[in-house]
Amino acid sequence: MEFKHVSVLLEECIEGLAIKPDGTYADGTLGGAGHAKEVCKRLSKKGHFIGIDQDTNALKVSKERLAEVAPEVTLVHNNFSNVGEILKEYAAEGVDGMLIDLGVSSHQLDEPSRGFSYMHDAPLDMRMNQEATFSAYDVVNEYSEEELFRVIKSYGEEKWAKRIATFIVESRATKPVETTYELVEIIKSAIPYKARKEGPHPAKRTFQAIRIEVNKELDIIRPTILDAVPYLKKGGRLCIITFHSIEDRIVKHTFRELEDPCTCPKNIPVCVCGNSPQVKVVTRKPILPSKEELEFNPRARSAKLRIIEKI
Repeated sequence: MEFKHVSVLLEECIEGLAIKPDGTYADGTLGGAGHAKEVCKRLSKKGHFIGIDQDTNALKVSKERLAEVAPEVTLVHNNFSNVGEILKEYAAEGVDGMLIDLGVSSHQLDEPSRGFSYMHDAPLDMRMNQEATFSAYDVVNEYSEEELFRVIKSYGEEKWAKRIATFIVESRATKPVETTYELVEIIKSAIPYKARKEGPHPAKRTFQAIRIEVNKELDIIRPTILDAVPYLKKGGRLCIITFHSIEDRIVKHTFRELEDPCTCPKNIPVCVCGNSPQVKVVTRKPILPSKEELEFNPRARSAKLRIIEKI
């Protein structure tokens, strides 16, 4: 299957990175190299681009798409949560900018065999790293009813989380839930008919929640930011695209902590904790997709971009 990928907030990210032609830039979620190619176009032969992805298909395609760009290109098969180790090895002197897109790539959603989509029948999978052993099958068939409820409610913000968890457990008592369509039917049976007719696809929130759990997407956001910032050069920028309200909340709060790390009580007139700001927040409010982009790519509708700059 052709690796199709539509880069979200592309122009906004390029502008936000404030690219220097001879700089070093990293992309923690390389995907189909959409953002990467535009970054590389603005780099000279003295520039250096580091692309990171845990999906081997993404790395293979990106290698081909970046074959003729000017700067030095380093592609790394790894999870962006290990950014500290990666940058220590490939950019010990620091980077001038880094981008992390927390969304699932269009290719992963559209390739039926990956099991991300409720629109295609496929084995329950949802692994971003295909070498990982833990999958959506394990969540659906091995988690207790209480654990399923927690995941679906917390990560999917699903109103019917309790019923869905109960129905999953009841269904798998007869036979394991093995495919995406089997799971979709269970979800549909758990949600009352009238509720299914309102809002998005009835399986959307549950599939999102299970995907987040499989890939531990929320757990790694804050540690990744904290590991990346020390490798930003002065004036270097970190741009993060989120697609989920919880993701955006984590990014916003972490950025604020780095900008104002003082832990002193508010009634103390002079700071004595010694914690000094590491960054300044460039985007007080997140940058959202334009109407033109949403017409072209409806999947961008929940995207938000936040940016910080090293001081």
